[in-house]
Amino acid sequence: MKKLTLIFSAIILFASCNRNGEKADAFGNFEAVSTIISAESSGKLIEFNLNEGQLLEKGQIIGIIDTTSLYLNLKQVLAQKNSVSSKSSNIISQVRVIEEQKASLETERKRVANLLKDSAATQRQMDDIEGKIKVFDKQIDQVVTQNRNIFDDLKVFDAQVNILKNQISKCYIVNPFKGNVIVKYAEAFEMAVPGKPLYKISDLSVMNLKAYISETQLNEIKIGQKLKVYIDAQDGKMQEFEGTLIWISDKAEFTPKTIQTKDERINLVYAIKISVKNDGQIKIGMPAEVNFDSKEN
Repeated sequence: MKKLTLIFSAIILFASCNRNGEKADAFGNFEAVSTIISAESSGKLIEFNLNEGQLLEKGQIIGIIDTTSLYLNLKQVLAQKNSVSSKSSNIISQVRVIEEQKASLETERKRVANLLKDSAATQRQMDDIEGKIKVFDKQIDQVVTQNRNIFDDLKVFDAQVNILKNQISKCYIVNPFKGNVIVKYAEAFEMAVPGKPLYKISDLSVMNLKAYISETQLNEIKIGQKLKVYIDAQDGKMQEFEGTLIWISDKAEFTPKTIQTKDERINLVYAIKISVKNDGQIKIGMPAEVNFDSKEN
């Protein structure tokens, strides 16, 4: 029904509107690309500061979902991690003592190797040192193997901490891009659940004009083409904007039977979208007309 109304408006404009006696190539209405921002966490909306029509900046925090339970869980996991970390510290200390002893033997082995070249040391001395180094390697492996579950527990706690921090971050409602609030769906102190719509936002700095053209006009336009768009000005004249054709429907549709004569009902129309930079004059739903101006393209 909405599409029928839009096409009807376009046809009425096509028949009645003109620009200095010149008939436009197409008519349509402006749309804005809107995004619905939904909750990503469950809990009470303890803050939700925005109003319909308000301009929001990218990265602006406009609401907070209660994080109390998540914060308490985080403190519990951190306490458990600290307890296990104290045990791992003792293990690490043991390993370091052995590694220091092994490092001393490594230095001694280099010295004996040099003496061995000059026949000032025996092979047995070298074998004894290498044997002691192997013993230290086995001791290190034994300590680590016996306490491997402690290190595994630390990895589990680290993962839990990261999960909880991520869940807490999702409790902060951060606006994703600069735009105006079109609809507000929730209020402060309401309960939020993941996926619940909170507000709809649109970037009104660029608007899309959706219009309809006949099948015979398709060869006059192409994607990326610059077009002239006109809206009504306060002085009764037309305000001109430059637009860029960004989309042409790949499917034709019949014009509504209720508003066409028998001959016109067989005509096909194609929807197109034209991107126009908005200086603040263009509003959602505002009618406009298009001039292909093919001679300049």
